[in-house]
Formats: sequence, C-alpha cells, structure tokens
Amino acid sequence: MNHKHRKTLHALFAHPEPANLSPADVEHVLVELGAEINERSGAKFAVTLGGHTANFHHASHSLPKDEVRQMRKFLESAGVDPERDYPL
Repeated sequence: MNHKHRKTLHALFAHPEPANLSPADVEHVLVELGAEINERSGAKFAVTLGGHTANFHHASHSLPKDEVRQMRKFLESAGVDPERDYPL
C-alpha cells in the first residue's frame, strides 16, 4: 500500500471524521486491502472484505461524515487496524 493510500486509511479512522475524503481514494484503499466491490442498483455499491459485506452510496464530491463512520465501522469489523497494519 503506497503512502497516499495509507494516509487515506488513517483519515478514515481520524476523530473527528474528515469531510473532504475523495470517494475514489477510499475505493482505491478498499481495493488495496483486498476488498471486492460490486455495483448495485442506483447509486449503491457493496463491499466485501474478510467475510463481511456492507452497502454504501456513491458520493459525488466527498464522502459524507456518516458514510465515513459506516466505513470505519465496516473496516473495524473486517479486522483492519491502520495503526497496527499500515503505519505512516
């Protein structure tokens, strides 16, 4: 995982939640983590990682804070720990 992806991953876990995360950057991080991304109907997509699956909405400009919280929760349930696994 390159430095930009690690910074994005750490931003997902930052407090307070950032309001300027690029959806494309987050999607690249998910792919780097080994996630499978499937398009759903409308503006939705499903992410499967470590046996866990979650549905998210495609954001047009930046990821809303509630989506950041959902993404963080999903990654935690899949066993991702940026401090342990991907230090800056």
